[in-house]
Amino acid sequence: MKNKLVLYHGSREIVAKPTLSKCNAKNDYGRGFYCTQSIDLAKEWACSTTENGYVNSYEIKVSALNIINLSERKYNILNWLALLLKNRTFVTSAPIAHEAKAYILDNFSIDTSGADIIIGHRADDSYFSFARDFVYNVIPLKHLVHSMFLGDLGEQVVLVSEQAFATILYTGHHSVEGKVYNLKRTLRDKQARDEYFNVVSKVKTISKDDLFISDIIRGGIKNDDTRIQRIISP
Repeated sequence: MKNKLVLYHGSREIVAKPTLSKCNAKNDYGRGFYCTQSIDLAKEWACSTTENGYVNSYEIKVSALNIINLSERKYNILNWLALLLKNRTFVTSAPIAHEAKAYILDNFSIDTSGADIIIGHRADDSYFSFARDFVYNVIPLKHLVHSMFLGDLGEQVVLVSEQAFATILYTGHHSVEGKVYNLKRTLRDKQARDEYFNVVSKVKTISKDDLFISDIIRGGIKNDDTRIQRIISP
C-alpha cells in the first residue's frame, strides 16, 4: 500500500475537521469516518436525496497506522459479515437467521480493537440485502461472494482510531448536484439488484459443493476451513 492515501467523503455538509466522537457507532464497521478512494462514488454518497451535497477531500499518511484490509488473503467474506452483524441493526425473525447470526459472530469475528483504519466492501442497501439472504439461508456462500461485486459499489476506507484522525489532512471540498448524482446512485443500486436477481435464479441448480449457512452450522465449519473462500474476488 502507498504511504499516503487520497480519500473522499460524500456528505450533506462540509467536513473540514472530522472527529471520531461525532461519528455514528451503528455503521458497517462501527464508529468511524467513512471515506472512499473513488471521487465518483463519493459524489453519489453525498446525494442520498436530490438535495445538493459536498465531496470533502483529504490526504492521510498511513505508514505508521495499523490497517485491516478485509480483501487480503487472510480474511474471508464471513469476517466482513461478522462485522456487519456486530455493528448494524440486523433483524433475525426466522430461527435459522437467529442461529446463523450467533454462529457467525462466534466463529468468524475478527479483533479490530487495535486498528486505525479498516478497508472493505461498503454495505449499501443492496449489499446488505444480499447478506441478509445468506443469513436467511436463501443463497449459498459463493453467491454472496459474487454479489459483492455487483453494481461496482466499491470499497470504503474507514478511520476508526484517534491516531488516524490526527493524521488526516483536509484538502478542500466541492459541491455536488443532487439531482444528477442521486439518480446515478439509484441506477447503480438498481444495477446491483438486477444482476443479483440473475445470480439468485441460478440457485435452482445446487452443486454438491455449495455451502449454505445451514451447511456451515451443521458441519461446524470454522474460520480456518479451506472451504471458506480466502480471497474476496469476483
